[in-house]
Amino acid sequence: MIQSMSRRGNCIDNCIMETFFGRLKNEMYYSYEKEYESFESFSKALDEYISYYNNERIQGKTKWMPPVMYRIASMCST
Repeated sequence: MIQSMSRRGNCIDNCIMETFFGRLKNEMYYSYEKEYESFESFSKALDEYISYYNNERIQGKTKWMPPVMYRIASMCST
């Protein structure tokens, strides 16, 4: 049987992205929404957050490394 794409809104099928978007909303949007004067300022802040998340934000599940460093380390160890 061929598995098709997950159903719309099924967070279990897409838990990694659901976790990311939850963190993004908690860390850069909730209680800060009035600080964004325009869509452009929000878009810039979003780009900066994604760069921070990938290159600087450490996480326990990535052995206390940012995701990019963890991926590089895991590719070198195989």
